[in-house]
Amino acid sequence: MGLEEHNFEAETGKVLNIVINSLYSNKDIFLRELISNASDACDKRRYKSLTDKSFSSSIDLNINLSVDPKAKTLKITDNGIGMSKDELISSLGTIAKSGTKSFLEGITKQKNNKDDLSLIGQFGVGFYSAFMVADKVEVLSKSVGSKKAHHWISDGQSSFTVTESENDIEGTEITLHIKKAEKDYLESFRIENIVKKYSDHIPYPVKLVEIGKDDEIKSLNSASALWMRNKKDIKPDQYEEFYNHLGGIGKPWKTIHNTTEGIVSFTSLLFIPEMKPFDLFNPDRKTSVKLYTNRVFITDECEDLLPSYLRFIKGVVDSEDIDLNVSREMMQSNAALKKISKALVNKILSELKKDFDKNREGYEKFFEEFGAAFKEGIYEDFDRKKSLLDITLFKSSNSVNYTSLNEYISRMKDEQTEIYYISGENIEQILTSPQIEGYKSRGLEVIYMVDPIDEFWLPSMSEYEGKTFKSITKGIVDLSKFDVKDDKESKKKKPATKKDIDNLISEMKSHLGDKVKDIKSSQMLTDSPVCLTADEAGMDIHLEKLMRQHKRLDKESKKILEINPSHNLIKSLGKIVSNTKDKAIVSDVSHLLLDQARIVEGELPLDTKSFTDKLSSIITKSLSN
Repeated sequence: MGLEEHNFEAETGKVLNIVINSLYSNKDIFLRELISNASDACDKRRYKSLTDKSFSSSIDLNINLSVDPKAKTLKITDNGIGMSKDELISSLGTIAKSGTKSFLEGITKQKNNKDDLSLIGQFGVGFYSAFMVADKVEVLSKSVGSKKAHHWISDGQSSFTVTESENDIEGTEITLHIKKAEKDYLESFRIENIVKKYSDHIPYPVKLVEIGKDDEIKSLNSASALWMRNKKDIKPDQYEEFYNHLGGIGKPWKTIHNTTEGIVSFTSLLFIPEMKPFDLFNPDRKTSVKLYTNRVFITDECEDLLPSYLRFIKGVVDSEDIDLNVSREMMQSNAALKKISKALVNKILSELKKDFDKNREGYEKFFEEFGAAFKEGIYEDFDRKKSLLDITLFKSSNSVNYTSLNEYISRMKDEQTEIYYISGENIEQILTSPQIEGYKSRGLEVIYMVDPIDEFWLPSMSEYEGKTFKSITKGIVDLSKFDVKDDKESKKKKPATKKDIDNLISEMKSHLGDKVKDIKSSQMLTDSPVCLTADEAGMDIHLEKLMRQHKRLDKESKKILEINPSHNLIKSLGKIVSNTKDKAIVSDVSHLLLDQARIVEGELPLDTKSFTDKLSSIITKSLSN
């Protein structure tokens, strides 16, 4: 086969430039990434050898490093699974296949925070960190069982070449041609220190030889699985480095290292990150927990190991009770795996409950990052619905801090029987909602539901601790039993007479017709003239909006228009209706008030041309008087 030249895919050049020039403040990371890739290749070959008779099981898997100061090269060699020609092109020619955009956005957001720029593992671009220290990289690889090897070469600019090569050894050899400015990486003691710091946990021997210096071979790592060691013998920085090996960013927020013995025995080492990954809500996001049996890697795509709402957790699970020959298709029905999954989830939730009780500040930081995903469990995990809700946090009208439902209930007024909430796209939008005015004026706390998943778990919850959930934008709430707080301004606002309001409602109904479901006098409003609410039997306003945005509903339902009998505009309009025969202005104002209420809810006026015409007409008349 002759030489083939390929261009990197569209955004690859941008990512390469970032990786090479600005991603890491500590360039040592490149070696960690390359050794991790070699370890993964060995994992795959070891698994294949135990489940596929065509693979030899007698080979000793290892990772070898060689430094050649004269040739100015550093080589990383493994006898793992190897890569075919197609795999070389697809894996090394495309960066961050599903996450390039997110990767670039994340870098932009964090460009001023050097300590948090370890994004390599998260987006699968670890190999390219080699170009930070090398001006040319060669990859010679032969996949297990293949008759041919292939040679990949690139300077990390715009393209790479692939040629067929003679190589009898299965596995992969990466040759880095070290830049003149990075010659420190040609010193054996430097390499030795990096490996001991970052890759001591690698379960395969990592050895080093310096060419031309007696060719002495040094063993650099302990070659033992970190998760199988006694917790007392593991230092925090060792946990951190293993977390980084798994693709974690910076330090983990929480480390859970546990051994469970029973009908099914297993060891788990799990990490909860400090920051959410950029693809947390990507539908294609896979689990980040690796499954082993007796230290033999099985898969990192076991979706049944942890539920989707805990997909942000990274780690390793190792059990001798899982059959090595279990296929990925059989895992769903594997009884041992189901028991492990149940125990894992219970352990994670119990640890989170401890932080909820004893480390509230830290727990709130966790919830700020992962709460939106965590709440999916309330909807999906029926058996743990209550325990999940117990440690779920919300923002509310009570304060700027988070609150739990139990804390909310403890502050409820004696006459209050429902948990009041309001849904919206974000807290800023909710704070401008007119529906909340009457609750604030009476000192009634309202919970803010700002995550899309809230609209789905709420209907599934009939009650919590005997209290039902009540959307303040749906149906009519009798607020008359709650006294308005001592507010001088509120007391000055005398409502219109019942006669004026009744006449006004009747008149507005005649003008608005079927544009609204009904028009009612409001108890909720204190400052705004109008607002919209949904019928008690209808759908919450925000949920309906979400359903329409996602094409789950074809058309908008009619809403109830509530008017504020104490607002000067409404009082003036009521007097016009009751005392004069010239009611032409009432029609225009009625339509404007409806459109105003729609705009506050994030909707467009029913007729934008009519809205602007009516508004211009009224302003003109006002200025001419």
